[in-house]
Amino acid sequence: MSLEKVHCLIIGSGPAGYTAAIYASRAGLNPVLYQGIQPGGQLTITTEVENYPGYPEGIQGPEMMIHFENQAKRMGADIRYGLATKVDFSSRPLKVEIDEEKWIETDALIISTGASAKWLGIESEQRLNGYGVSACAVCDGFFFKGKEVAIVGAGDTAAEEALYLSKICSQVHMIVRRHEMRASKVMQERVLNTHNIKVYWNSETDEILGETKTEGVRIKNNQTGEKQEIPVSAFFVAIGHQPNSGIFNGLIDMDEAGYIKTIPGTSKTNVEGVFAAGDVQDKIYRQAVTAAGSGCMAALDAERYLSEKGLH
Repeated sequence: MSLEKVHCLIIGSGPAGYTAAIYASRAGLNPVLYQGIQPGGQLTITTEVENYPGYPEGIQGPEMMIHFENQAKRMGADIRYGLATKVDFSSRPLKVEIDEEKWIETDALIISTGASAKWLGIESEQRLNGYGVSACAVCDGFFFKGKEVAIVGAGDTAAEEALYLSKICSQVHMIVRRHEMRASKVMQERVLNTHNIKVYWNSETDEILGETKTEGVRIKNNQTGEKQEIPVSAFFVAIGHQPNSGIFNGLIDMDEAGYIKTIPGTSKTNVEGVFAAGDVQDKIYRQAVTAAGSGCMAALDAERYLSEKGLH
């Protein structure tokens, strides 16, 4: 298996990875970035982005990621297709396997592999993704101002997003699989006391309705088997996210959900020379702008680390 030595390796290519590449390039670290399984990350399945500063007219998610990539390239980052498939932190330099066919040795590693939204797994959900179906109410709720929408989920995130939607949409239909929510008591009380949120208990999504855009949802009661159709303009999936951190299991400190732990106020992990940025370590904010900010932190932390070690 071939071996290549680089100074700074970045894995993952959303706002965090590309921002880290921009800063690392400017610092003379000659970063190599592997784009991973979804070049551009979650923003490539987002249509309109209206909340990123500097784009007064808004921008399409995939186009915005092309801008990020082009800027990183212009600064001199070496951007490549490829997926990190294994890591070896047992000795220095750190080693990362790419596509199960080559190893890269690196003095500093920035992990920005992101997270993936969990989906229900029904055909209509994927077909209408971006056409009224979304996994981020905070990102896309604005486009359905004054309209009726549905949200599926029962945890704190679902409750939070339902409350957010209730402030801008005329009616929120909340679909909960069991007879109770997993959300904290205080969040549940807020949801149940909000006049324009209607909760459907013991209910599952049978189908999202609409040919080219979301027009409704058919739900099924788990106890009676009864089905009903609700006309809605948007359908939000809030059943959680999965951080893309599997290859680091047992090697880096993570929380119980698999998010990489960083030392507060930094991007440093518990492994020297390994830094984490973006949604792989952030389950609270999960926005493009916060991911970009943490990518900047990771590059600056990596530069300082390499200087202190006399490697830069």
